[in-house]
Amino acid sequence: MGELPHKRHTMFKKEDGSLYREQVMGTKGFSGIQSILYHHHFPTAVKEADYLKDAVPEYEAQGALQHRHFRTAAYDKKGDAVVDRCYFLGNEDVLIGVVNPVETMNYFYRNSDGDELFFVHHGTGKIETMFGEISYEPGDYVLIPIGTIYRVIPEDNQNRWLVIEATSAITTPRRYRNEYGQLMEHSPFCERDISGPERLHTYDEKGDFEVVTKARGSLHRHVFDHHPLDVVGWDGYLYPWKFNIRDFEPITGRIHQPPPVHQTFEGHNFVVCSFVPRLYDYHPESIPAPYFHSNVDSDEVLYYVEGNFMSRKGIEEASITLHPSGIPHGPHPGKIEGSIGKKETLELAVMIDTFRPLKTIEQAKEYEDESYMKSWITE
Repeated sequence: MGELPHKRHTMFKKEDGSLYREQVMGTKGFSGIQSILYHHHFPTAVKEADYLKDAVPEYEAQGALQHRHFRTAAYDKKGDAVVDRCYFLGNEDVLIGVVNPVETMNYFYRNSDGDELFFVHHGTGKIETMFGEISYEPGDYVLIPIGTIYRVIPEDNQNRWLVIEATSAITTPRRYRNEYGQLMEHSPFCERDISGPERLHTYDEKGDFEVVTKARGSLHRHVFDHHPLDVVGWDGYLYPWKFNIRDFEPITGRIHQPPPVHQTFEGHNFVVCSFVPRLYDYHPESIPAPYFHSNVDSDEVLYYVEGNFMSRKGIEEASITLHPSGIPHGPHPGKIEGSIGKKETLELAVMIDTFRPLKTIEQAKEYEDESYMKSWITE
């Protein structure tokens, strides 16, 4: 996007003869994916640097191993997309929470500990980044790669997001990509369903601009002497992008398909799956509801978006359930029998499976349905 010199690492001059400032932004040293950006100003021109606070959430003390249900719709605090996040679950690899971003950020933010993935449940707006602007709407997954400076500008007061913060890269599933990185024919989505920044707006402004940086588990404040979104052009493989859950094409079969067929993203020690409207199994004696299963080495989190989720009762929009490793879980009483003969489901949900145990964050208990573990008991 924007203006670029013919060759990398060569002079790229402005009209007045001065140089644009080249920045190589990459992962895994110089062996991972990278992009090259060209700035009006030095990306290192920082006037002030301050330590703000520890950003590691407070986890509850170890308690009984049990299934849990959090009614996140009850979290009604409205604010900006970063400061007012409410975290529910986390571990060394990922943080999971929600936010109601209705206010424009009066500062910029970058997460230098890992990628961020937003699922837009409600609301519209745009995200200004150093790579350009991305607009969003309900159903969008928006991926912001590590180290990207951005700010969120909501367009209405209905914004509600699921937030997934990784300490690694978040990518498409490896099994759906060929040796060249292209999504293959059996993938439930392809490059045509993915879009990057829509426009590059370059700000050539001097002044004091605040960037909050998350790094090493803490928040830091940097004051630039220029607008941080001063990029005139870039190219490469590292950039923000979006994918709408309604463009996920479900994989179905004669009998019930396991959760990995719904996988959409993967990070280090976790995956993200999309449950979308789909036809049920077509074996004449199939049971569409999932079977009881034991997560012997992974925790399962579900965020319920809309529709009547076929295996659950007592769940509402924006509910988060946690089914931890070590004990089995499955459909609520009556849901197996009730699914027989059904032709389709209209549910919409996001699932996160982690391969290290999740811990519950202390503030999440305020929104917990403490009766959930007993909801499989029949009279």
